[in-house]
Amino acid sequence: MDLTGTITVVMPAQSGVSQRSGNVWMSQEYVMEIPGSYPKRMVFRIFGEDRIKQFNIQQGEQNVTIQFDIDAHEYNGRWFNEVRCYNVLRSVGQQPAQAQPAAAPFPPQPTQQSAPFPPQVNAQGQPVQQGNGTDDLPF
Repeated sequence: MDLTGTITVVMPAQSGVSQRSGNVWMSQEYVMEIPGSYPKRMVFRIFGEDRIKQFNIQQGEQNVTIQFDIDAHEYNGRWFNEVRCYNVLRSVGQQPAQAQPAAAPFPPQPTQQSAPFPPQVNAQGQPVQQGNGTDDLPF
């Protein structure tokens, strides 16, 4: 699944040692706000120190798309959902907030305005005059 939004909270990273394998692990949770008429928030987790560093998610980043899986697990008779992010996509040219250099604003470029439709022409190639300015629609 994919969702796009703004990163509003970056939680502290958690780490430990696996009791089964003895390997060190690290995970970090983030809160994303999804825009809309009624904005929604979602907590998601990235597992693995290498991915946390690779994705380098910063608080305040906008238009970040996360690709994730949802899973549920049971603990002491209660069920919990977990949203695990496996990929982070950013708009072309967008870097994490911390890595963006401060750029000087560019002056606006003049744009050429054109009509949405070309003017109507008659058989001789001359513009056809539109009505007297009143609407001739039947409704």
